[in-house]
Amino acid sequence: WYTRPMLSRSSVHIASLIALVALLGGCGGLQEVWEGPGAKVFRPQTIAVLPPMASQYDSAREDIQEVLAIALNRQGNIERVVSPENVTDIFQASKEAFDSLVFYFSRLEMTGQSDKDSAIKLGKALSVDSFLGVRVNSWEYVRKEGDNVGRVGLSLRLIDATTGTTVWKARHERSNSYMFIKPSLKEIAKELADEMIKYMPPQTKR
Repeated sequence: WYTRPMLSRSSVHIASLIALVALLGGCGGLQEVWEGPGAKVFRPQTIAVLPPMASQYDSAREDIQEVLAIALNRQGNIERVVSPENVTDIFQASKEAFDSLVFYFSRLEMTGQSDKDSAIKLGKALSVDSFLGVRVNSWEYVRKEGDNVGRVGLSLRLIDATTGTTVWKARHERSNSYMFIKPSLKEIAKELADEMIKYMPPQTKR
């Protein structure tokens, strides 16, 4: 979902360099980052977080959608963030909107690319000029290097809903170790969402 071998060798090399620069730049950084050519000047006024794509971690979908919307509101770089409840209501009330969502996800799974026509339809249905696609990569308690950890991983894709193109995408993971009391995965997800959204366009001018 995050990458696909359909790109030319040169474009893959360029994307790798962009990711490398992003990883090396700043303190910490995300595991994987890609920015489109228009990312620096992308200034959406409205955004919605799509329901996370189906995965083995479907139980986390509502929590993830909620914490990302909160993180976007907290960051304050986009004027209006559609609430997850409103997003759900729109897809439940409009068959056309729901069909566009299903088609968009299926094309994304098959090609790794944002389908422009269905993305534009989603933008119109949600009354936004951008939206965030989400995949939950991990939401679990595991043993890691001899420690017990709670782990949450996400892939995000920012879409310009006026053109249907991908502006930015990233993948990152956060783990909290514990001895006896398991940490809340939702709390880990909140920290992860804040960290990832901080790197997403539009960024606060420094």
